[in-house]
Amino acid sequence: MKSLEDITLLYEISQALNEHLDLKKALYKVLEILSSSLDMVRGTITILHPLRDEIHIAVAHGLSKSTMESVTYKLGEGITGRVIETGKAVTIPKISEDPSFLNRTAARKDAQTGELSYICVPIQKGDRVIGALSADRHYDPSYSLKDGEKLLSVVATMVARHAINFETIRLEQEKLREENRHLKKELENKYQVTHIIGNSNKMREVFQMISQVCKSNATVLIRGESGTGKELVANSIHYNSHRSKFPFVKVNCAALPENLIESELFGHEKGAFSGAVRQKLGKFELANKGTIFLDEIGSIGPDVQVKLLRVLQEKEFDRVGGAKTIKTDVRVIAATNKNLEQALEEETFRGDLYYRINVFPIYLPPLRERKTDVLLLADHFLEKYARENHKDIRRFSTPVIDMLMSYHWPGNVRELENCIERAVLLCEENVIHSYHLPPTLQTGEETGTLPSRSLDEAVAKVEKEMIIDSLKNTRGNISLAARMLKTTVRKFSYKANAYRVDYRDYR
Repeated sequence: MKSLEDITLLYEISQALNEHLDLKKALYKVLEILSSSLDMVRGTITILHPLRDEIHIAVAHGLSKSTMESVTYKLGEGITGRVIETGKAVTIPKISEDPSFLNRTAARKDAQTGELSYICVPIQKGDRVIGALSADRHYDPSYSLKDGEKLLSVVATMVARHAINFETIRLEQEKLREENRHLKKELENKYQVTHIIGNSNKMREVFQMISQVCKSNATVLIRGESGTGKELVANSIHYNSHRSKFPFVKVNCAALPENLIESELFGHEKGAFSGAVRQKLGKFELANKGTIFLDEIGSIGPDVQVKLLRVLQEKEFDRVGGAKTIKTDVRVIAATNKNLEQALEEETFRGDLYYRINVFPIYLPPLRERKTDVLLLADHFLEKYARENHKDIRRFSTPVIDMLMSYHWPGNVRELENCIERAVLLCEENVIHSYHLPPTLQTGEETGTLPSRSLDEAVAKVEKEMIIDSLKNTRGNISLAARMLKTTVRKFSYKANAYRVDYRDYR
């Protein structure tokens, strides 16, 4: 090969390496250039796995994808393994006459190829060999394999500048894929039906209904007051369905202005209205094959209701300003805290849409109707926020338990969670006390938490609470309880009898 041809070849390779952002595409281009310039039948770039001492084919010319994926070498194994281990190039005039040629890629079995020569050079970064560049070419007695080796060595040096991160990138991609699988698994576990907290009869009915409907494609309407956990139920239905591997798109219909909700749900074309500077995909398009959760569906206007009905019935819609009908396969889960039956009477909600979304209604009871779940939820939130704030808070005091059970919880589970989070932030001890709770729980006749009428009553209340807490901590041991409160056993016993606290109840 003439010197000018060499320079032209190296210039083309340099361009190929620099013009492609995708490193794999650039390396394939390099092999294509070598194929046309060197009469190369096959060419490979192999990379050494930095952790397993295993060599695999990163890119290849003249090999099938299945061969690339199946062929690997150990360090020092065969010619490729030896070149990477020693860092020294190898040239073989006739591969059929060299017993060290392993022929893992079945090059010798190709009868039409004829006799082949083989050149393999290391790809080095500094003193470290990161891979090898090899070429099979038709045997030609007049061709100088030494010249071919020198040329491939220059190409290998050029490749090294780009390929040094090839394995790192591949490992990062593997790591990201694994993390993605792990996160999906965590989501599935997090939103299992068994992870919704509650053991009351009404919540058991909810669990049963979720289990019955999650594997189907039926439209679900979740009803209940604000803060009862409607979104959590929607999550559980999706992540326990056969659509769990596809998108789960959430839309809060009440948070969107009436003039934007249609564009948000169905998308719009460029120039459809003032400010539409580009095409936008709607939520139904993004949720294709998955699930869309329409929260507060009762707040959408009549015009959007018509288009929503079409999606539910025909599985198709048009973007705003678009002429093309778009098909979609989406499961719809809706939720509302409004009285839709009253909205039907007032003609603010379409009857045909109501009957279309009310296929499988699930009613979530308010917290005041599931009092047996209050302490379960409170303990869960205490553990969650104590862990988040790195605090060693272990339990609620007895008066706090009474207050939590007596309160009517107009804000439902969301209010309870906020209440416990606030208490954890204020608490600097191991126990949540009544003064850590919000004022709404500490006042009011209906909560049973009015302050004592006199100082003596207030002192007595605090003393009784401290005596009960100390007996709980010592499992009814009066001596240890008295020591904890820095008093004598005689005084402790006297006060306990006065407040009718029996130490045997705590053993």
